Amino acid sequence: MLHLFDCSYLHVPEICHPYPKDYKQFFTEDDELELALVLSLLEMKEQQLSTPSHESRPQQPGDRLNQRSSLQLISVSQPQGSSHTQVVDVVGRRETTNSPQTEPTTRGTELRKNTQVYKYNKEAPETSQTVCVSRLSVSFSKQEMVEEGDQVMGEGDLNKSDKPKRSKNRRQRRKGTGQQVVGLPCSPSAPTPVLLWFRRDLRLCDNPALNGSLEVGAPVIPVFIWSPEEEEGPGITVAMGGACKYWLHQALSCFCSSLERIGSHLVFLKASGEGKEVGSSLRTLKQLVKETGARTVLANALYEPWLKERDDVVVSALQKDGVECRMVHSYCLRDPYSVTTDGVGLRGIGSVSHFMSCCRQNPGPALGVPMDPPVSLPTPGHWPQGVSLDTLSLARMPRRKDGTTIDWAANIRKAWDFSEEGAHAQLEAFLQDGVYRYEKESGRADAPNTSCLSPYLHFGQLSPRWLLWDAKGARCRPPKFQRKLAWRDLAYWQLILFPDLPWESLRPPYKALRWSRDRGHLKAWQRGQTGYPLVDAAMRQLWLTGWMNNYMRHVVASFLIAYLYLPWQEGYRWFQDTLVDADVAIDAMMWQNGGMCGLDHWNFVMHPVDAAMTCDPYGSYVRKWCPELADLPDELIHKPWKCPASMLRRAGVVFGQTYPERIITDLEERRSQSLQDVALVRKEFGQYVDKRSGSDLVPLPPRLVSEALGLSDRDGGVVTAGKQFLLPVITRMEFKHQLEDPDADAASNPYNAVLKGYVSRKRDETIAFLNERDFTASVMYEGTQRKERLESDYRRMEGLPQPPAPRGRARRTPTAKDRFSIVPGGAVTSLR
Repeated sequence: MLHLFDCSYLHVPEICHPYPKDYKQFFTEDDELELALVLSLLEMKEQQLSTPSHESRPQQPGDRLNQRSSLQLISVSQPQGSSHTQVVDVVGRRETTNSPQTEPTTRGTELRKNTQVYKYNKEAPETSQTVCVSRLSVSFSKQEMVEEGDQVMGEGDLNKSDKPKRSKNRRQRRKGTGQQVVGLPCSPSAPTPVLLWFRRDLRLCDNPALNGSLEVGAPVIPVFIWSPEEEEGPGITVAMGGACKYWLHQALSCFCSSLERIGSHLVFLKASGEGKEVGSSLRTLKQLVKETGARTVLANALYEPWLKERDDVVVSALQKDGVECRMVHSYCLRDPYSVTTDGVGLRGIGSVSHFMSCCRQNPGPALGVPMDPPVSLPTPGHWPQGVSLDTLSLARMPRRKDGTTIDWAANIRKAWDFSEEGAHAQLEAFLQDGVYRYEKESGRADAPNTSCLSPYLHFGQLSPRWLLWDAKGARCRPPKFQRKLAWRDLAYWQLILFPDLPWESLRPPYKALRWSRDRGHLKAWQRGQTGYPLVDAAMRQLWLTGWMNNYMRHVVASFLIAYLYLPWQEGYRWFQDTLVDADVAIDAMMWQNGGMCGLDHWNFVMHPVDAAMTCDPYGSYVRKWCPELADLPDELIHKPWKCPASMLRRAGVVFGQTYPERIITDLEERRSQSLQDVALVRKEFGQYVDKRSGSDLVPLPPRLVSEALGLSDRDGGVVTAGKQFLLPVITRMEFKHQLEDPDADAASNPYNAVLKGYVSRKRDETIAFLNERDFTASVMYEGTQRKERLESDYRRMEGLPQPPAPRGRARRTPTAKDRFSIVPGGAVTSLR
């Protein structure tokens, strides 16, 4: 596994507790208030002696390495007779030394200890003061650890000095930057608040910006600014479709409740400004700074190029006004702007293996340890005026002409838990069950073998670092599952290299492909009415729940592009509007690859029928989402047009009424035509095809030009065309073969990329046998009826009495294995 995802170094050893065993002598009932006042005076004295540079600079995690921590108590005022104690943060501050600056934090060198909460109360007739120290974060040098000893206070017995055993539970192994809470009488000069700008990081656990705001040692004001214009890129990105907006609305509601549980709340704001003005969020932040007096703004970074540009403008403008503004890396495991191809080259770019090699060859900062959530947030004396969540119009439902509401999100609401707790519950459930089948059966649509964590990752309700930590701590550590996080980082790296990835094909020849304009086919695909049960089931699941697993996304994408001739952009836009985990970078990369025009070519095409034998062999998935086909047998449910007529009648299936007719019938012919279209554009734009290898050539983005200049044609494969640098990229083998045999169709191409099902031959034989038996049964039934009619006519002519009519309904043949074969009640004919 590459260095980026190697978390074996993330274990944090236990450290000594800073207090002696007999600490009670410092907190007697007689001098508690006096102690609080003395500590407050000492703190004010310490602030006067400290240099301005240390006072104004927020403490960084690396500053605590090999330095002694001092305890800063920030006092707050208490009204007379009030039993409520306002809570503020206690920050470990560096001592001013003349020693040179320490080196950056390395593996296992940053030591933290989270202690339990201890309270000592003194009750008085009119006042009640409480001193509580919670989750202290203290760092020591190695020498200080030896001097202090290994005493740790337990929750049950305060005098115990035994060091607790290290828990094997992966959740208890995390040692984050715990936050501290102290309630004391207030000093006259309260610190200015910190603006904590939430975007796609709606969580308390492992939130670097949240923990960084607490390290400032000031009240924290969490804000969420909604600016839909800024979310969209310069082209057609559909960054926030309907399903995503609904998830965001629900997630914000849940996150606001989480903040309220720790004594704070989220301020909702609509960005001021008109149109796509970059300064709309900036203007809102400036108004907040003016209203609250805040001198610090913190947020977790976003990596879409247009959002990165917006954030750079915000940081620059606020810093000019004397406001410190920092964007903290957190959304991906690896900052995509720090990835370089130095030492690796460009050959194989676009594949996850190449990306992981780049990260291994050029490792960035250590991944670090996931951080626990804070127990409380210090609140300001004055809150800014916000708007209600409904004012943002994220979950607005359309209305009919009669005024009733169309609640299209009802099934999405039933299918998901939108809270951060729901994300951790889903992760825990997957690690206890589905993870053991993920490596070999993640493509199954009829079983819960996937994690379903993608929407939680997209909205930051679960950090990728926390997910990777838990996955490595589980008993089963599937490399395939951990590799998915590398795919996610790769997608963002491609997006910053090619900002037009969501709307323009990367390979120039494929921009001229002849696409279909049949809007009827597009609507049938969107609504799950194509006549192909597996495709229809997946598209109906997408519409009702906002999600489908990765294998099914490949199935419906292949059907749209390879068989319907519809452009990949149509599929991308539909996914962006209907997926609750719609991610611009991931969707654009995957649809480009599926559309044959991305940096990587999928060397496969999912057959809409044969793929079902891999992901839904017993038809359970189709029966769930296409209930009109539920009564068909397993062998025929994915090919209902092959069913005998009598079987369709018994199942209640009428094509064109209860279930749609197939919108296309000859799949092989459609695939051959698609292959010929690709051959035509590659021949027309021959300058973008490498004649030696047959690989497609892609213009190199400016960001990689400098790196490419250092590579030889033999090593890196960079070809110059005038002033343009062209890079050979991964190309499907069936396309390369067309250079040798331009007239080869899909059937004769030895590298035909269409995947076949594992047992398709057996299924076809079963279908043929059932049709033959159904024909035989119908012929025998007609013969029996003819014989009975002749005998009845003969008895009538001879004046003989008619035989009694058979009692009861027709019954199934007891010796027939086909549960759908029915013969007359009196017949005992075997159909074997």
